[in-house]
Amino acid sequence: MTADITPDRAALKSWLPGFLALGVIWGSSFLFIKVGVTELHPVHLTLYRVATGALTLLVVLAVLRDRLPREPRVWAHLVVVAAFGVSLPFTLFGFGEQRVESMLAGIWNATTPLIVLPLAVLVFRTERLTVRRAVGLALGFAGVLVVLGVWEGVGGSHFTGQLMCLGAAACYGVAIPYQKKFIAGSSHSGLSLSAAQLLVATAQLAVVAPLVAGAPPAPTGLSLRVVASVLALGALGTGLAFVINLRNIRLAGASTASTVTYLIPVFAVLVGAVVLGERMNWHQPVGALIVLLGVAVAQGVLARRRPRTAVSAGTPAVPAAEPAARS
Repeated sequence: MTADITPDRAALKSWLPGFLALGVIWGSSFLFIKVGVTELHPVHLTLYRVATGALTLLVVLAVLRDRLPREPRVWAHLVVVAAFGVSLPFTLFGFGEQRVESMLAGIWNATTPLIVLPLAVLVFRTERLTVRRAVGLALGFAGVLVVLGVWEGVGGSHFTGQLMCLGAAACYGVAIPYQKKFIAGSSHSGLSLSAAQLLVATAQLAVVAPLVAGAPPAPTGLSLRVVASVLALGALGTGLAFVINLRNIRLAGASTASTVTYLIPVFAVLVGAVVLGERMNWHQPVGALIVLLGVAVAQGVLARRRPRTAVSAGTPAVPAAEPAARS
């Protein structure tokens, strides 16, 4: 018995701290966005955040002696992935959090897998729709209606902000299956692809930001808390978190590592409540639980009764710099 149990406990200790750290970092991202948009236009916040994340991953690439992709085809696909996986959703979350609580944005981020699945099945043909997945989708979207509180009527700034956050999740729904179909099978590491993706997103935002929001303000003109939030979003949430996620995948396997999706809204709610003093209506956490139940059913988490006795290596279907389950 000791011989059978000890390796599992050792394996759990090897990846669980990083797993929890990832939930905290990505769950706290919504707090940092909320702080950032108090002084920065959402497009400028995204530009600074992405540029910081790109610089962080370039440093990691240099340390690990990895390199960026060289094929024009890969870079062409990354233009699409960067737009729908980084530039648009990050900006939409910024606009959304000008109108809604950070904890609510974290809940909407958890709907990403529900949006990914139908697009992967119907548009990109990278997944099959099974009865279990259909039931999960139905549960998840029932949860979405509960979060929205549709029985209270629609309209107003708060409702618009929720739709923007849902739109951000929908962008991930395009980027993830697109990348899985056109990029994930390449010979490049996830780190290399993510760094390249952030570089492309930085270029996109550098062009769009002056047209939409004017010239970005100088960092010296920002308060310390906003500068710290931008650095946390870029260096931690988009840089260091990616490295942690890769380590989790290597130690625990891609399926286990992906369950951090369920931790992110929990930490987003906790941080929003403790740090910002935010409060939610009763139906929002209830709807969030229904959404997470739907995600669990669709992904087959509840059907996995047999524990793994060995740690499996895996590669992410999408680079972690492009948050399918985080912002």
